[in-house]
Amino acid sequence: MLQRNASTIGFIGLGNMGGHMASNLNVYDISEKACSDLKAQGATVYSKTPDLARNSEIVITMLPNNSVVDASYKEMLGDGVSKGTIFIDSSTISPELVKSLQKRISFKEGRFLDAPVSGGVPGAEQATLTFMVGGAEKDFKEVKDILQCMGKRIIYCGIHGMGQAAKLCNNMMLAISMIGVSETMNLAVRQGLNPEIFAEILNSSTGRCWTSEFYNPVPGITASTQANKVPMDLINKDLELVANVATSSNSPIPMGFLTHKIYSSLIAEGFGGRDFSDVYALMKTEKFHY
Repeated sequence: MLQRNASTIGFIGLGNMGGHMASNLNVYDISEKACSDLKAQGATVYSKTPDLARNSEIVITMLPNNSVVDASYKEMLGDGVSKGTIFIDSSTISPELVKSLQKRISFKEGRFLDAPVSGGVPGAEQATLTFMVGGAEKDFKEVKDILQCMGKRIIYCGIHGMGQAAKLCNNMMLAISMIGVSETMNLAVRQGLNPEIFAEILNSSTGRCWTSEFYNPVPGITASTQANKVPMDLINKDLELVANVATSSNSPIPMGFLTHKIYSSLIAEGFGGRDFSDVYALMKTEKFHY
């Protein structure tokens, strides 16, 4: 996927998203299979992140959460930064961690951009992701063409942390809309409406949204709901970050907090590994709690 100066670009984190985003790169991952798959495509595999960073002009990370990102950068920054290296983190993490990473990387004379993505696994596979980028504008301009190899929309959001601010707000809206569409579809079906007919009406009326059109929680309505899995654990991790940001900025988010409470309750019941659209199916059982 990344063709320009491919031998100088390192990629850390070859999971469901990162594995599709990285091709013909210097790569590191704890999964031997993930590394082997990329090695077969021509990538150079490193067993230690500092070695990868020292041999890369640009390092892209795509990792699951704050703690893993923090630990990975702590390891790299110990002995893996050459002057001028640009680090791009595409994970979804807190704006506070972004600012901490920027300070640590700057101290080592490196450069840093937060560049979380939207579009899910299909977007990663098809290189149609949206990148929301925060950091120095000159650094953004330097790497924009590289990000365009992985995404369709590359948007500069402002200073460090603004990429994550945009991503967290977007994910809060996604989570809220999933609860709303699930409630709406469930109410329609319980009144006797055919779900396919009502979905057609919804998507040609004022209630239409991305979730109703492309990720409808009713099985069989949209194919992407079956292919694009977002575990409740993952969406709720983002909602936890949102809650912290809202509290620190004194921002009222009653729907965001309620959505976080609903998913937290379902996770406590043991449903954390299920897709976040399964909230619709759980509304039909006694396991669903407000």
